[in-house]
Amino acid sequence: MDDLIADFVSECRDMLESLGGEIVAWEAAPQDRSRLDCIFRFVHTVKGNCGFFDFPRLEALSHAAEDALADVRAGRRQPDPMLVSAVLAVIDRIGEMVEIIAAGSPIPEGHDDDLIEALKPGAEQPPAAAPVASAASAVPQAQAAPRTIRLSVDLLDRMMSGVSDLVLARNELARRLRDSSTDVTVDSAFERMSGIIAEMRDAITRTRMQRIESLFVGLPRMVRDLSAELGRQVLIDIDGGDVELDREMIEMIRDPLTHIVRNAVDHGIEAPAERLKAGKREIGLLSVSARQSGNQILIDIVDDGRGIDGKRLVDKAISAGILDRGEAARLSPKEQLHLIFEAGLSTAAAVTSISGRGVGMDVVRSNVERIGGVVEVDSTPGQGTRMTLRVPLTLTIIPALTVSIGNQHFAIPRVAIEEIVRASGDSVQLSEVGGAGIVTIRGRRVPQLVLADLLGLDSPLPGHERTLIVLKPAGGDVYALSVDRVHDHEELVVKPAAPAVMATGLYAGTTLADDGSPILLFDPAGLARVGGVRFEAQERSVRLLDDAASAVVTEDATPVLLFRDCAGSRRAIRLGVVDRIEEVRGCNVSQSAGRVRVQLGDDILPLEGLNCLPDADAKVRLFRLSDGASQIGLAFREVIDLDAIADHIIASDAPGMVEGVTLVAGEPAELVDAHWLFAGAARLSSGGSDRLPVCRLDLKDPWVRNMLRPIVEAAGYRVVAAEGDGEADLAIAWAGSAAAQSARRTLFLSPDAEGAANENHVYRYDRAGLLLALRDAAAGKAR
Repeated sequence: MDDLIADFVSECRDMLESLGGEIVAWEAAPQDRSRLDCIFRFVHTVKGNCGFFDFPRLEALSHAAEDALADVRAGRRQPDPMLVSAVLAVIDRIGEMVEIIAAGSPIPEGHDDDLIEALKPGAEQPPAAAPVASAASAVPQAQAAPRTIRLSVDLLDRMMSGVSDLVLARNELARRLRDSSTDVTVDSAFERMSGIIAEMRDAITRTRMQRIESLFVGLPRMVRDLSAELGRQVLIDIDGGDVELDREMIEMIRDPLTHIVRNAVDHGIEAPAERLKAGKREIGLLSVSARQSGNQILIDIVDDGRGIDGKRLVDKAISAGILDRGEAARLSPKEQLHLIFEAGLSTAAAVTSISGRGVGMDVVRSNVERIGGVVEVDSTPGQGTRMTLRVPLTLTIIPALTVSIGNQHFAIPRVAIEEIVRASGDSVQLSEVGGAGIVTIRGRRVPQLVLADLLGLDSPLPGHERTLIVLKPAGGDVYALSVDRVHDHEELVVKPAAPAVMATGLYAGTTLADDGSPILLFDPAGLARVGGVRFEAQERSVRLLDDAASAVVTEDATPVLLFRDCAGSRRAIRLGVVDRIEEVRGCNVSQSAGRVRVQLGDDILPLEGLNCLPDADAKVRLFRLSDGASQIGLAFREVIDLDAIADHIIASDAPGMVEGVTLVAGEPAELVDAHWLFAGAARLSSGGSDRLPVCRLDLKDPWVRNMLRPIVEAAGYRVVAAEGDGEADLAIAWAGSAAAQSARRTLFLSPDAEGAANENHVYRYDRAGLLLALRDAAAGKAR
């Protein structure tokens, strides 16, 4: 949240700085629509962000200014000098509040009724210019938010180009040193210089890059708050946060994404009663995902709401004067949907703090098109809407595998690679069916593309001596790509290739190897498309919603979420216990206190469903389950669909994670027993200290305190001091000491193995014997 607030402050400062001249120009010419639009969009953006960050005073002020300016834009009010002065005073007050936020201090309690009243028609007094409060100056400097600077992308490009030239010069120097005799000191100095250059290159490259998860991190909270305000029930699923984009692009698409998600909750997903009446699930689904496709990054926002009525948009556009009836009659269904991007057009029935002013979608399109992207919309009335932001891949870091055909080198994104096998391997069989190549790998048949044939290159190797790379592009099924040689794994800085190269559909961009030679980066989906591979599988792991009709939830059915667990099994879980879907890195999962746990923000939850601990950089998706009082996590591989089940369940033979088997969407699925999961978590966390068996220890002894006590407490005992009062179940003392009279059993520790003479004596490092004695005492055995 601190990072998001810092971004909010930085954005407001930049907008206020650029708005300074516009405000003065608008004051001189209040009829200037372009300046009015700039000021309006500023207060509109501030208002939207304030609702997310919970700045009610700032939100009320910006909302009032937005109302007044909306009337001016609609022609309902003229911008007289009194209104101009009031708006200028509001913007000054917003600037003061932003600086208070930047200083790390809460906005002082109070109101801005004087400024809000001055915005209303007929106001006679100019607004007062009193400051918000003097509290901001009292904040210690140490609490101030960290300051940041913004650099020109052109400057970063020049720095990156310079470092690339430096790398090429280093490589040339390395070749010359290898060809000549040098002493050890020169070699060591060169190695040091090479390391510094590599670090510099990596730092400058990553300066421009940022994970797209910074866009997604605030969406669950925003959707939750909007749902509560609107009386909706929305389950949000986020995927693809590890995709990297230019920082400039992320800033440019932050507002568009926010607008689209807010519209999906407000306009798209219906109220629970309306959804049930339409035969839908009570809980709406919203999926936000990012993935790389060719030379673009695709961000999909999909909801299963009421969809967009193109005819209603046309009627609104005609009434607003955007279209005449002749033009409207010639619009195709797709062109009808694109009317939502017209400025001033809204289908909302009333103006609210969330929507209804016809502002937002025009900003979405203009911001995305400014960076060379496009916005696509696809909607079916009654079924839902898909909005897709297509952002060009102008510069990104992609882990890639370099391969070759003859002397020609190419790169393949590592994210699309499933495995690499030798064509001559025992588990591989090559064949042809209808003239198309087929490869069978351990019984799985997949299409085969020969890269040399696809590119028209000469390959010196016969087919059985080549290497097969099994690829699974985003949104597609697997296929095998046959190449001559496989070389290194490395991270490549990718830039757009020439337009003629990109037009082939085969490539995602170009890059330079460390020796300065150019390498083209393949688009795995483009290779399959050009090679004629036909995919049958749908991209279900990315999209929660399928175009096929889903089952109708009736009063006698229970909604469930159908998914595949980490082992690939088809399972279902009752939707009522799913709080939300999370995605974490493997480093947030650990084995601690006797079970697997996951850190989610400030919470540490038990985690079920994993076969083994993931790698630190691996991506782990999980359901956050809740019983109303506590929460646990359940790991899974992918969500399949939302469906419903009746009460016919074939129960399992023994209690466990699986309650039984039932039919979901016509196929068997194991039903997760949420009661068993929470019962297990309760067993581990229950048993207060007053109900635990008591063990007396000499806590003054360092060995007992540091070595023995953790074992005793881990065995389920409450440890008390040897000299304390009250009866204990067990006392542990050194051999030769007197037995504790206030304990039902005394166990003596021998400092050496020979001293363990009988059952009441245990060698101090005999862990098995010690644990056995602890268990016997807890079971109540007599001394």
